[in-house]
Amino acid sequence: MKTPSHDPYRVAYKAPPTIARFMASRALYRGIMGPVGSGKSSACCMELMAKAFAQAPDASGLRRTRFVVVRNTYRELKDTTLRTWLSWFPEDVFGHFAHAEMAHFLSIPRPDGTSVVCEVLFRALDRPRDARKLLSLDLTGAWINEARELPLSVVEAVGDRVERYPSRRDGGGGCTWAGVILDTNPPDTDHWWHRLAEETRPDGWAFFAQPGGLVERDGKFVPNPGAENLEHLPQGFYERRMAGKSPRHVRVYYCGRYGFVQDGLPVYPEFDENRHVAGKPLEPAPDLTLYVGLDFGLTPAAALAQRLPNGRWLLLDELVSRDMGMLRFAGLLRELLAGRYAGLPLEIWGDPAGAQRAQTDERTPYDILRAGGLSARPVSTNDPLLRREAVAAALSREVDGEPGLVLSPRCRTLVAGMAGAWRYRRLAVAGEDRFADAPEKSRFSHVCEAAQYLFVGAGEGRRITTPRGPASPRQGQSENSFR
Repeated sequence: MKTPSHDPYRVAYKAPPTIARFMASRALYRGIMGPVGSGKSSACCMELMAKAFAQAPDASGLRRTRFVVVRNTYRELKDTTLRTWLSWFPEDVFGHFAHAEMAHFLSIPRPDGTSVVCEVLFRALDRPRDARKLLSLDLTGAWINEARELPLSVVEAVGDRVERYPSRRDGGGGCTWAGVILDTNPPDTDHWWHRLAEETRPDGWAFFAQPGGLVERDGKFVPNPGAENLEHLPQGFYERRMAGKSPRHVRVYYCGRYGFVQDGLPVYPEFDENRHVAGKPLEPAPDLTLYVGLDFGLTPAAALAQRLPNGRWLLLDELVSRDMGMLRFAGLLRELLAGRYAGLPLEIWGDPAGAQRAQTDERTPYDILRAGGLSARPVSTNDPLLRREAVAAALSREVDGEPGLVLSPRCRTLVAGMAGAWRYRRLAVAGEDRFADAPEKSRFSHVCEAAQYLFVGAGEGRRITTPRGPASPRQGQSENSFR
């Protein structure tokens, strides 16, 4: 056990502009997003310590605070978050760190005769017992490190535990400050962070985005003169690291832009976000059939598309649910079709497994849809290879110099799924990379499978299995580059 020194110890820290605004905010929830190396974690360490020093003393002259630092796994908590904290606030100066309890106990005398008495608890949520303990703590505040790795429900639950310590009954005025600070590398646009920061902007939340270390100009990545924290990074930090990285990786981790970085083997390596995603929301073409693909289960999903006369596909929209029954989902789908797509001829195709009756309900999903005025049919096959190839053929096709399949920006989950979020999981084996035989089930898989049923039902499956001669119509030919 190290004994803290009470000799003067100076911590020199100058907040970059975005971080300074983050620190000045009085919102209950404050989030900062930026590229790697931008100083987010150090800023959060300094913010917790600043709040500990600013806490008003109680009747005994003690400035009491208790914080929790949360990360998704203990490995990352120990290897990154804790190392950063102790590099700023070493034990021999600030107090004993109890490794068994994963807690730093700080006791720091002030020149005014008061003392800072602070507990900083480090917790990960990969152990159920720790998650339960976390939600029973009385806290002053919290820091959620790399918040994109945690569900919003955890963030909100942690927020319910702050502003509880110190209590007024302990002889002081309660918490001088209370809140939750969050930092993260950019998540994808389907993430709760993007929804709160860019769309709903709820009261009590404040989000700050740091400039990227690199910017993209004319398809090339160049240093950003407005980047923050460069004075604490080696020369050429971002330029040297982008070598060999995919453009998607560079955009997220070095440019600080929202996006998904794939891990594992993507189901659609043919997909290119720059080529296959429209720059603005696509509108339906009048009088053309609207095709709807459906996936059922407890997370039903729908994909909506039209095929243009020249054979190009426009994926116009998606409807994604979570823990929702088919009856409610059918109502939402009916509202969507009656609103944005009113008057268009419809073809609705779905998972053949949806024709089977559940043990607890004699009605099938197709029965529920028909009762709601939506006539849907199961596709003729559930062959996963054929389903994949039906979409891949359209992705690989080129018509009049344009991609054979374009997605509207409204299809956020579909875009992320096709970009690699829907994947074959990498297997933990030594040697050459190996992957699971089937794509993993996730929040991305349901709408991606709905799109497959759409394409199979609309005839793309027949196109890739029917021999065609060189004189066949252009839109009937396709070349699948997947091997």
